[in-house]
Amino acid sequence: MAEGSDTTLTAQQTVADQTPDGLVAGIKSFAAGHGGAKAVIEYVGKRGARIVLVGSDGVWGDQFADDTVVAREACARAGVTVENAWERELMDQMRPSNDLWRSMARRTMAR
Repeated sequence: MAEGSDTTLTAQQTVADQTPDGLVAGIKSFAAGHGGAKAVIEYVGKRGARIVLVGSDGVWGDQFADDTVVAREACARAGVTVENAWERELMDQMRPSNDLWRSMARRTMAR
């Protein structure tokens, strides 16, 4: 009898297989359009994970993944560094747009 078994199922789905190509493409596109980027991944419960991208020029955006493992894999495939937390240097680099400031002011005033 030959070693191993041809009836044993060994096909396990890896994280790379679960990572949507559109998510990776979106992260790559953001990084390319803003001179590079860093990411912070936030767990948001049943919704999954939010990938907050901060470009080298201070512009920021976000993407959503099914979970934090998929989010980390997507960032790795896109070549974007994942920060472990919101460090002061990264926060200082962010430059919110005037539209965002206005929308935040409306929310505060409405309360």
